[in-house]
Amino acid sequence: MPKRAATGAPAPEAPLQVRAVKAGDLPQVIALDATVTGLHKADYWQRVYRRYGVAGQGLRHFLVAVSRQQVCGFVIGEVRDWEFGSPPCGWVFAIDVDPRVRQRGVGTALLAAVRERFERVGVDKLRTMLARDNTLILSFFRSQGLTAGRLIPLELDIGPTAGARP
Repeated sequence: MPKRAATGAPAPEAPLQVRAVKAGDLPQVIALDATVTGLHKADYWQRVYRRYGVAGQGLRHFLVAVSRQQVCGFVIGEVRDWEFGSPPCGWVFAIDVDPRVRQRGVGTALLAAVRERFERVGVDKLRTMLARDNTLILSFFRSQGLTAGRLIPLELDIGPTAGARP
């Protein structure tokens, strides 16, 4: 039986592997996301897997961190070019780590792996967006050297509930 930490998460000394997602990883990815977000989004994750897992690994990447055959984190990103007049750059649009193994280098390993894949195709800039009140992920990205970029996100509420106040 693999050694486990008291929480059931992989033991801290367990070896970590970052690799492309496999179909068999999806239930663990879905469960991890639900643990963090409180939402079970199986249909969403099936679509993401089809786009970034099955069809990915060229300019699209869906990577998982695995320790003792357990998914303990994931990162998803892609190379996008000429959006907003910007030369090709790597965008990370999802990264998460099992809360039970945070601060053990899993997020750093995931970001390094996707960054290396972006660099392999000649990209020299990495971007992401996050909610301004998400201090946890903001702290993580800042610890990895990310700073405010030159782009400013703008948004507008549209649809039947636009302008309605709760």
